[in-house]
Amino acid sequence: MKKNFFNYNPKLKKLASQLRNKSTPSEILLWKYLKGKQRLGYDFHRQKPIKNYIVDFFCPKLNLAIEIDGISHEYKFYKDKNRQIELEKNGIKFLRFQSKDVLTNIENVIYVIDKTIINILHTPKPPLKEGSFYK
Repeated sequence: MKKNFFNYNPKLKKLASQLRNKSTPSEILLWKYLKGKQRLGYDFHRQKPIKNYIVDFFCPKLNLAIEIDGISHEYKFYKDKNRQIELEKNGIKFLRFQSKDVLTNIENVIYVIDKTIINILHTPKPPLKEGSFYK
């Protein structure tokens, strides 16, 4: 898989750092399973700025964002949905989990993440345009 680097609003760098220092219990728990390339050898970043947004977790090689929706998201449904649509236009795939599911059923959350990684790796690429090639 090709590694992608997305531009981001530099003003988000400080906020992302603050968010990493104020992680929720569900983010802390999931990070224990994502860090250090534990998910099939893929590297994840937490509180990653992409474009004008920050996603909870991001794997650049897979273009996979993982979001944990807790109480703070209850009143931001449309904002979150629009952000996801905007980032999906840039080829980013999303997984969303409820905070309570991460805290009470982490085994299933990890299973879904691993299964998604496998599916991404085995998804056929679209046909190439004439004169182009895959790197």
